[in-house]
Amino acid sequence: MLITFVVTYIAGPLAAFLPARWRNALPFAGHVQWPRAATLSGMFQIVATILALAHWYQYTMFPIVDRGVDLAANGKLGGGVTDQQIAGAAYMVFLFHPLTWVLVYFLVEGAVRLCGAAFAENVLGTLPLGLIDRTLSLATNRTGAKQTFPDQRNAQSFADAVRERALLSRLKQIPDELHYATDQAQELLEIQASRRKEDWIAPKVVRVDDLYYRLEENSIDRGPRPFRYRLRRLERGVPGRNVLLYKTHDAVVKH
Repeated sequence: MLITFVVTYIAGPLAAFLPARWRNALPFAGHVQWPRAATLSGMFQIVATILALAHWYQYTMFPIVDRGVDLAANGKLGGGVTDQQIAGAAYMVFLFHPLTWVLVYFLVEGAVRLCGAAFAENVLGTLPLGLIDRTLSLATNRTGAKQTFPDQRNAQSFADAVRERALLSRLKQIPDELHYATDQAQELLEIQASRRKEDWIAPKVVRVDDLYYRLEENSIDRGPRPFRYRLRRLERGVPGRNVLLYKTHDAVVKH
């Protein structure tokens, strides 16, 4: 548990900036609770960007205003120039400077990454590193023909987070509903829930009472229990620290 805490809350927020392929290659990737780490990462990005914007504002505005006031005092700007006009000109220089727009982008990206991780458990890396990863993947021919650009994934994740938040505001919290089925002599279990289950990300192993299942996929549908989790029964148990625990005593069983 200690190593999970350390890598999730210390190394995890920094590693969450990386693209998914790079994150999965880290030696401690299996111990990180990525949604929590990415939520912290988004918060840190927002705070750091706000501080950078404030510093950049002071660095840009104050020298321009001081210089403008000196020139106006010496009569080099002509008559009738007010302090407000000088400040307005300095503000326009700050507003349209490329660095200002870069910082604004990272502020918005931090908000998207925060919402994606906190509300949709979708861990998003930063766009510049995602573009580098995509370029390297294309250069080494390791990507498929259908791959979504990082900014498209970010926009989709943000929309999904907003949609899920609106969905939860209308739903009551009720017991889960279990649906058992068979597929090629293997037992399947679908859990329908009114709330998202934290850390339930395929292909994790879930211990349902005393039986072990592998989580194959999760989705969002309609109805009072929109969160669907599809699991396949494992022949043998695989106990470990990363196994998710689930009890069925409060659930409604449907065969």
